[in-house]
Amino acid sequence: MEYLFPFFIDSLNLILRGTHLVVGIAWIGASFYFVWLDNSLHPPKEAALKELGVSGELWAVHGGGFYNPQKYAIAPKLIPNNLHWFYWEAYSTWLSGIALFTVSYLANASVMLVDARVADISGNVAIAAALAYLTVGWLIYNQLCKFFGVGPKADKKVAICIFIYIIIATWIACHVFSGRAAFLMTGAMMATIMAANVFFWIIPGQKKVIASIKAGEAADPVHGMIGKQRSVHNTFFTLPVLFCMISNHYSMTYQAKDNWLVLVMIMTSGALIRYFFVSRHKNKPHYPSLIISIVLLILCFWKIAPDRPVKTVVLTPPTIEKVEAIIQERCVVCHNNQIANKNIRLNERQLIEDQAALIHQQVVVSKIMPMGNATNITDEERNLIDLWFQSRSK
Repeated sequence: MEYLFPFFIDSLNLILRGTHLVVGIAWIGASFYFVWLDNSLHPPKEAALKELGVSGELWAVHGGGFYNPQKYAIAPKLIPNNLHWFYWEAYSTWLSGIALFTVSYLANASVMLVDARVADISGNVAIAAALAYLTVGWLIYNQLCKFFGVGPKADKKVAICIFIYIIIATWIACHVFSGRAAFLMTGAMMATIMAANVFFWIIPGQKKVIASIKAGEAADPVHGMIGKQRSVHNTFFTLPVLFCMISNHYSMTYQAKDNWLVLVMIMTSGALIRYFFVSRHKNKPHYPSLIISIVLLILCFWKIAPDRPVKTVVLTPPTIEKVEAIIQERCVVCHNNQIANKNIRLNERQLIEDQAALIHQQVVVSKIMPMGNATNITDEERNLIDLWFQSRSK
């Protein structure tokens, strides 16, 4: 039954990835909607609504019906029984993400997390470092919010501190983990912060407000203020996190020189784009943030653009025997009859011929394989595979 193990892992990966994608869309969609709603409300004109404690309302049309959402400054005088809570979107996104991370990365840490050219560490050390990175990320962020999140200009002070911390954390990740894993780890750290904000602050704060109202006591407005602050942080994290989640498809970013700077530039651009849309919700679009985000992206792609290739003249292209020897040494350990990652087998010459285009793409063009260069393939060997593939197409 060993031959079914790769199939089982791929199937589990597919289920978890699909679940993570769907619940992530639900969470981010709800976040985007409520940020838009909160910034689009208008003070009520009707005395009855003011008397009820409504601080803002909005009329909208969607799906053939009209909607009139209303927001109370702190809470209504009576809590309805059919109150809907928005938190399972966040929890299920984080839980499915951690499960996917465990299956895809932690279960094969020595290959997926480690790149000896970055840091020569063992798989177990990489696992400990990854878990510590996620945990410490939340602890430091939370302390920054507690320390700087009150008083005059609190939001600006916290934003600056978080920005500096994210830069430092990104640099650390890119100097501990493989480039691909570092980008993912940075996004996972911010996603952990987002979920923890919901679990430790936003939902508990709302529960305390409800408990106060049911007890006939005045609700403390600080819970709403903290919840609003953490929700705003979450919405600015969304686009940077989304890029980190898809970055594994774009090796030109995580394999670039100074890849930490590339990631910081892209994440900053994403946060600024989100800031532009938030300001636009308030009918005060902040165009400088949009312009800066575009400039950052242009500079980023200019930085990672490949150099002009140096043309070499090779009288005799490499033979299939030479290529087969390289693949036997560098690739077959993960692509054989017993272990066939992604259901790819390269332990026979004909299989190499059949997969020539895929080998060239993964080994030469994107340089994703071997994963984390775990088998220490050399640039000379990549060049030989490139020359062999080019000679086949002539």
